[in-house]
Amino acid sequence: MFKHQHPYKPFIPEHATKLIVGTLPPPRFSIGELKPADVNFCYGSSDGQLWKILDALFQLKLKYETTEIAIIQRKQFLISRKIGICDIVESAEREKIDASDLGMQNIVLRDLVGYLKKHPKVDTLLFTGGNSKNGPEYFFRRHLKDYNLKLELVSNEVPRIHQFELCHLECHSERSEESKQENIFSSQNKRIIKTISLTAPSGAANRAVGSMPLYKQLKQKNPKFNTLDFRMMQYREFF
Repeated sequence: MFKHQHPYKPFIPEHATKLIVGTLPPPRFSIGELKPADVNFCYGSSDGQLWKILDALFQLKLKYETTEIAIIQRKQFLISRKIGICDIVESAEREKIDASDLGMQNIVLRDLVGYLKKHPKVDTLLFTGGNSKNGPEYFFRRHLKDYNLKLELVSNEVPRIHQFELCHLECHSERSEESKQENIFSSQNKRIIKTISLTAPSGAANRAVGSMPLYKQLKQKNPKFNTLDFRMMQYREFF
C-alpha cells in the first residue's frame, strides 16, 4: 500500500479572500520524481490545466519548469489576487500508484474549517471538482458534519454554488442565559462562506465537459471551441 502524503502545506496569503480547494497532487510530487515541465508547487503538474487557464486569463507568461522562478511567479500571482490554496486531503493510501481520486483509501482530511477561522477575510472556496465520490466538494461536505454544518444550495447551474454560515466565535450550545440575552452570537458574529464547484482542471474531466448541454451548444456555434475554452469561460467569472 502506497502512502500518498500531500507534499505542500496550505498557501494562504494574509489577506486572502478566496481559497482553491482540491484533493492531492499526483503521487510523483510526494516522492520527488517530477517531470521537466512540472512546477514544484500546488497544481504544478504539467498534465493539469489550472495554471494554464489562469495564465491565459491573466496573461501571466508563466514558466512551466522545475525552477524556483516558476514557483515565485505563481505565489506572486496568488498574493496579488488575494487567493490561497488549501487542498482538503492531508494524506491517503493507494493500492495503485496513480492520481485517481477514487483510488484513495484511509483518507485523512485537513481541518479546512479551522483554517477558515484563522483567516477571517476568506469568503469563497473554489473547489476544483464537484460532489462526485472523493472529490473536493464531497470531502468538504463530510468535513462540515464534524462541525454540525452543511451546505445550502444557492445555484444548481454548473458550476454549482452553495453556501454555509460560519461563526467568528465558537458557537457552543452551552451558552449562559446572560449571553443569550446580550445576543453576542448574533449575525454580526457570523459570516457566509460561498463555495463554487468548478469543472475540474484535468484531462480526466474532459469527457464530462463534452457531455454538458452548454458545451455542446457552444461547440455547435464554434467548431474550434474546446474543453479548455469552456473552463476559461467558467473560471473567468470566479477568479
